Amino acid sequence: MTTPTTTQEGTGAALALRAARLGHPATGPVLDAVDLTVEPGEVLAVVGPSGCGKSTLLRTLAGLLPPLAGTVEQDGRPVTGPGPDRALVFQDDALLPWRTVRANVELPLQIRKVPRAERRRTAADWLERVGLAAHAHKLPHQLSGGQRQRVQLARALAARPRAVLMDEPFGALDAQTRAGMQDLLVDVLAGTGATVVFVTHDVDEALHLGDRIALPATGEVLPVPAPRDRTATHPELRAHILSSL
Repeated sequence: MTTPTTTQEGTGAALALRAARLGHPATGPVLDAVDLTVEPGEVLAVVGPSGCGKSTLLRTLAGLLPPLAGTVEQDGRPVTGPGPDRALVFQDDALLPWRTVRANVELPLQIRKVPRAERRRTAADWLERVGLAAHAHKLPHQLSGGQRQRVQLARALAARPRAVLMDEPFGALDAQTRAGMQDLLVDVLAGTGATVVFVTHDVDEALHLGDRIALPATGEVLPVPAPRDRTATHPELRAHILSSL
């Protein structure tokens, strides 16, 4: 793959791990010799059981955990730490309980010293997109779990990141709410150009969301054929992924 060397707002980031050994220095590697590229604007789903290195891979791409060996790159340049154009979304919504919904969405813009009026407009736009415009004045404890995850998604995207790194963000939700959040994610990502790495242990979620699926346990990266919707179950691909878990 030819990796871009320039950054362009509105385009997804190209992410890469090259001959990377991933893990914590105190406990040793959980993945070794990882070669993985994430194309600009694609959704890469990372599937595997607990302990296989999914979250470690995500945190390495985020710049929170340096590789034990090899390199991690964005747009052909080494990642040496967290960056404002890489947003993280976790299973725990991590909203600030003393800030209103609107103020939580404004937070990354405030950190960047975006003028107040622009912050308000951007937050209002994203809350409208995730269906929470009427809840802007509320505090997080007044929302359901699914609503709090919508706020977290709006907060992550409000700053127009070029990469969104998601660590089982819907894992704590009930089945119906989870399906709704999956569909919402597809809708709100449309037109952003953002690259997405989505960690999950749910094979059906990966098949619904991913352009490709990475299996850390085997090192495979598998394309998801069209059409990608809930009516397309891809039984052979699903069986192959399940056999790798």
